[in-house]
Amino acid sequence: MIDNQQGPKLPRHMSFGWLIAVLGNDMANNLDGHLRKIGLNISLWPTLFALWEEDGLTQTELTNRCNTAHYTTTRLLDTLEKMELVERQPHPTSRRAHLVYLTKKGRELEVEATSLARLCNDEVLSGLSADEKELAHSLMLKIIKKRNPNMHS
Repeated sequence: MIDNQQGPKLPRHMSFGWLIAVLGNDMANNLDGHLRKIGLNISLWPTLFALWEEDGLTQTELTNRCNTAHYTTTRLLDTLEKMELVERQPHPTSRRAHLVYLTKKGRELEVEATSLARLCNDEVLSGLSADEKELAHSLMLKIIKKRNPNMHS
């Protein structure tokens, strides 16, 4: 079928963007279901994951690493503080900035939460061989880094 204004129409299953959106939504819903069992949810995941990788980040660093809007990060940090998972401390050289640190309770969730994430990844990739998993990962990373060269890795 040809659309004279846009060229040939592709069915959804041939659209890379559609496939990524479907897979991303499926993975997010799956992880959210697992995280809820331990009192978390998918919206908190990127911030916690970034802090488990490197504690003591500024809000701006978290915003950049999580690819979220600054106001979204502020609200997420407010929620995480109320849950007693993070705390903000004054920055030693900036009067306006604060450093965000995990609390003991926040650090204690890392093993269980990342195990749940690994389980979700394993479920999604279960139909692939080890070589296919490695290839899929490297191709996704290549695409993302090409689109966002400043991505923290």
